[in-house]
Amino acid sequence: MTNASAHWHTDAACRTTDAEELFAEAAEQRRAKALCTWCPARTECLADALDSRIEFGVWGGMTERERRALLRRRPDVASWREVLEEARREHEQDARELTPPAP
Repeated sequence: MTNASAHWHTDAACRTTDAEELFAEAAEQRRAKALCTWCPARTECLADALDSRIEFGVWGGMTERERRALLRRRPDVASWREVLEEARREHEQDARELTPPAP
């Protein structure tokens, strides 16, 4: 884990949000998830929640139900941080390949 990813919470979009909003239920979870949409720490937050098996709240744009389903589908994953960081690198590489060169 890099030093930056160890302190992801300092860059999180929710750092100044009332924690109650992140532990909402039902329809209110959509609002909490929306806060994560453009968060620069989303990947690190989700990885931390998955690796730590955090049971409650919205973390990295996923509800507890969504995280449980993901963990059940992928019980073989030893480090979600590695999986998500690799997925992000691949996504960024794909985006660079699709970006037309500057004129």
